[in-house]
Amino acid sequence: MAVYFYGCITLDGYMAAKGHGLDWLYDTGSPEETSYDEFYSHMDVTLMGRRTFQEIEKTGDPASVYPTTENYVFTHRELSCPGFTAVSGDPAEFVKKLGQDRNIWVVGGNTILAPLLDQDMVDCLIVQVAPVLLGEGIPLFRQKEALRRFRLETVRQYGQFAELVYGRR
Repeated sequence: MAVYFYGCITLDGYMAAKGHGLDWLYDTGSPEETSYDEFYSHMDVTLMGRRTFQEIEKTGDPASVYPTTENYVFTHRELSCPGFTAVSGDPAEFVKKLGQDRNIWVVGGNTILAPLLDQDMVDCLIVQVAPVLLGEGIPLFRQKEALRRFRLETVRQYGQFAELVYGRR
């Protein structure tokens, strides 16, 4: 099993604006300008929070966004969207039950990423940085205070995005 975070942040470290909006991201570039397609082709499972799922719902056809993966949404609400399963509880415990031969992508949400970092379960961080300063918003990292080291493996430029790939040490 390998757990990945793949996502974009602003220069000042936010993954969403204060109201959870992503307009800053959509106005910067598109997935076609990144390594998204190659990355997604290696994933078996996606994990996301309710707010991330709500952004995906705005596409009008969420099932087409992640068509080849098992997709889990951490929420206390029921979902009526084919291709997505509502789950709740501790993300780290949930991941442990998924099995050893799976590539798991934490799509978004520091409430899912933080417990996985706390349990030292994140194998790879792929962070794209957009040339945007928000000043305030939803930060990517909110794990408990503990030293976690990663190793820089690759730096790439995709249009306006800088992509930093870090592996677990």
